[in-house]
Amino acid sequence: MNTPNFAPLKLFITGPTYIRDDVKQAALLPEFGHRDTENDLRFGPIRENLRILAGAGDAYEPVLFLGSGSTAMEASIRSLVAENETLLNVSVGAFGDHYYNIAVANGKKAENLKFDYGQAIDMAVLEAKLREIKPAVVSFTHNETSTGVTNDMKAVCALIRKHGAMPLVDGVSIFGGADLDLINSGAAMYSTATQKSLALPAGFGIGFISREAEEKARTVTCKGHTTDITKQLERARKNQTLTTPNCTLANQMFVQLERIVKEEGVAARFARHIEMRGMVEAWAARLDGFEMFAPKGYRSPTVSAVLCPAGVTAAQLKKGVKEGLREQGYLMDPGYGKLNAALEAEGRRLVIRIGHMGDIMPDMLTEYLGKLEAELKKL
Repeated sequence: MNTPNFAPLKLFITGPTYIRDDVKQAALLPEFGHRDTENDLRFGPIRENLRILAGAGDAYEPVLFLGSGSTAMEASIRSLVAENETLLNVSVGAFGDHYYNIAVANGKKAENLKFDYGQAIDMAVLEAKLREIKPAVVSFTHNETSTGVTNDMKAVCALIRKHGAMPLVDGVSIFGGADLDLINSGAAMYSTATQKSLALPAGFGIGFISREAEEKARTVTCKGHTTDITKQLERARKNQTLTTPNCTLANQMFVQLERIVKEEGVAARFARHIEMRGMVEAWAARLDGFEMFAPKGYRSPTVSAVLCPAGVTAAQLKKGVKEGLREQGYLMDPGYGKLNAALEAEGRRLVIRIGHMGDIMPDMLTEYLGKLEAELKKL
């Protein structure tokens, strides 16, 4: 067979992300049976390290869903929003809308409270909406991948609980890159995935499920099969998955989580992400016409969105900057397509995104920012 012409690009997009060579090599570890004792050798440590990385303690049960973060999010909707209940979704961007779209696709009664691109959740506006519609469940995004905005998860969950609702949180692009302190977060279920800040291939959605969520799920009907968190929990407590897992990814996940927790160290990993956010802030501040999109205090430690000068077009970013960097061996993110299309239609400045999550190191980011700057100066 002819070798395909696949380019060996260094990924600085927001997912999938850069994967270390040793993690790639872990894919060659022995296959195993997912109902055999060998399974426990992988998934026992995986689940324990997930607890440590999330700061979940024993208050949450880690569950691996076959699929992606969307699979875990859909399970939270199917299992925790009853037929007669209203879900309020709170969105600060395209991926915030995703939770709402999942709810509607599953026939749930839902409303979507949207905030302007690049802004975090306005607590006063949220509280007014909570008083108005009195939802049973509220979903929101911890880290908005399209805009680089991180919401204050604990504060938002506390406000939701003040109004008697259950918080569901999408943490797909921040888990593994920031201190969640999940045990004190107030979230009923926290959904994430492997292909972002964990620096693994896509293939598992991850749900951290509280006892409160488990109890409610027992009362909800029509939960589906793989989206039924009560069925998932039965297997998870045996360190198994409900259906046949990607055993290759399980081997990689075992190796990666052991390395994160026992070699790099969780605190060091989180500090590295904060350092890299600061590097992008300093880089954007010294470029004429560029600035951070998210307000200070709400900037993501895993993905930065940077406003371009007025007049820069999506075509220039895609055909000029992105392709120029491709020729140098990098995959650049010219901004989330739907977001930039909306900004362009409104006559607003466009954004580019810089993924600095997972196993991207500061020296790698420094090199990339230099190449990116040179291409942007050609605009």
